[in-house]
Amino acid sequence: MESPTQTAEYIEPMTEFLVKHYSDQLREISLSSDPKLHYPLFLEYAELVDDNPSLARQVFSNPEHYLRQFDDSAILAHKIALEHMKKFEKKIGIEKRFIHVQTFPSIGRVRVKHRGILMMLKGTVIRSGAVKMYEGEKMYRCRKCKHMFPIFPELESINSIVKPPFCPSQRSKACEGTNFDPVDDTVTRHDYQEIKIQENTQVLGVGVIPRSILVVLKDDLVDNVKAGDDVVVSGILTSKWSHDLKDVRCDLEPMLIANHVRRTNELKSEIDISDDLIEKFKNFWSHFKDTPLKGRNAILRGICPQVFGLFTVKLAVALTLIGGVQHVDASGTKVRGESHLLLIGDPGTGKSQFLKFAAKLSNRAVITTGLGSTSAGLTVTAVKDGGEWMLEAGALVLADGGLCCIDEFDSMREHDRATIHEAMEQQSISVAKAGLVTTLSTKTIVFGATNPKGQYDPDQSLSVNTALSGPLLSRFDIVIVLLDTKNPEWDAVVSSHILAEVQIEQGREVDDLTTIWPLPMLQRYIQFVKKNFRPVLSKEAEEIISSYYRLQRRSSTHNAARTTVRMLESLIRLAQAHARLMFRNEVTRLDAITAILCIESSMTISAIVDSMGNALHSNFSEEPDQEYVKQEKIILGKLRRDDIY
Repeated sequence: MESPTQTAEYIEPMTEFLVKHYSDQLREISLSSDPKLHYPLFLEYAELVDDNPSLARQVFSNPEHYLRQFDDSAILAHKIALEHMKKFEKKIGIEKRFIHVQTFPSIGRVRVKHRGILMMLKGTVIRSGAVKMYEGEKMYRCRKCKHMFPIFPELESINSIVKPPFCPSQRSKACEGTNFDPVDDTVTRHDYQEIKIQENTQVLGVGVIPRSILVVLKDDLVDNVKAGDDVVVSGILTSKWSHDLKDVRCDLEPMLIANHVRRTNELKSEIDISDDLIEKFKNFWSHFKDTPLKGRNAILRGICPQVFGLFTVKLAVALTLIGGVQHVDASGTKVRGESHLLLIGDPGTGKSQFLKFAAKLSNRAVITTGLGSTSAGLTVTAVKDGGEWMLEAGALVLADGGLCCIDEFDSMREHDRATIHEAMEQQSISVAKAGLVTTLSTKTIVFGATNPKGQYDPDQSLSVNTALSGPLLSRFDIVIVLLDTKNPEWDAVVSSHILAEVQIEQGREVDDLTTIWPLPMLQRYIQFVKKNFRPVLSKEAEEIISSYYRLQRRSSTHNAARTTVRMLESLIRLAQAHARLMFRNEVTRLDAITAILCIESSMTISAIVDSMGNALHSNFSEEPDQEYVKQEKIILGKLRRDDIY
């Protein structure tokens, strides 16, 4: 055991190491708004071995003690980063009290020098092979001296058994026998499965290709994970010869022989939310007790703040990300709680901006484009590896439990679009490829953006304007059309907002939640309301939603692709999402009316309320509560006039 004086010697090199290699992570921690949260600092053990071998050896032999020293060093390194930001970047960060160093080597940094050592890797399972059986230990007997000894298969050479050149007996006189016979009934057999894990794309920089590594699971570890799962694997790094294929060079590939596998699917959506932050949320809503919609709009202003106005779209994005409550009936049939959103708009209306921002707000997100996506790339691919077929997860499976953004939705081929029907409604993908029949979970929110087909014609239905099929359109809860109409006044306001964005950014207060919410706060708020609120519909809200649905079905100009039973489910989901957004456990009349207004924005030729206008020009109202009273009066008046409500 080393004395405190000896361990104190390592504080300085630890701090230098963190400042040198982890300045980006330290900068992100410094810019975070809450000083009382516990922040992780992910450390690459391989980098520590390269930079300071003696310190790496001490951390490995006495991790509990030295990781505590690393935590102290992280605080010092954080203070150095704060000074640097203040001096050179003219930015003022917030000092943090709790930073914890965690060792998680990334797959992309695995090198030949790590061969033979115990290591832990974190990633997403992208490929899962069949469970096989292989011969583990086998006893052999020397013909000359009758000595019995075990032989283990070499994983490097695809589990082949290599006999020793001479008898390994440890007698005083060497046997030197070279002929051995297998002993009957001494074979130990093991279950064996190969999976492939890939680095999480969320933690990689732009342009970095995610690396993958083969993992071998044995005995009780097999069949514990499937494609799309987030896992942490600890094991011994070794290598194996690639399969002998014609005209292909035979190489050594890195491989991890797993000692333990832990699924982290349940943890992937967890964000540290302190009690102080929860108290701050409660105080925020008590402040806006009399004007709740003003409080809601303060939250919505934090969504994509660089885009001016577009209140309707920002509300739709918030409701889509929060979602409703999943319902399971007595027969076990599930009605999804996740909402889907489709933006249809002219070029330059900010569709891709919203997609990118929504991906930042979600803890797990996959962004893809329609032109670069096939049906196999979106769902699941059957790949042949060494003569064996395996399933490789696509974008929707990798986004399970999160958000899948598909830009340029119209560029996808028709049969490729048809493959996501099951994933959107049943939230699963049934696969029957190359003799592999299975079902994979795709409990994901789909956020699509598309351009209209040619010039948008308001007199035609959405199916005609977008060239999207009715079954696909009916699966989207909200479809918003953004038309770039000529409006000189609006253009003047938007241009002045874009030019003034820099000054707004510099003068923004971090802690003032009554004006605009910063991104980390929005992430935590969405996560908190999704986890803690399960709103129930009140009798009044049920009647309003039911009345509106029946009125839409009766309408002579109703859009067949939109006015299906799915629209009723969408109304319920959106009303529940709005109740969560408003920090409530009951769906009231306000939530039902807001859900109707969201659906109205996507009813281009069958809108009952003609007060929505162009969604592109929808701005935040100065007095949203008074504005809502007018809209409520119009909707309820229409429902009563038709003797439905």
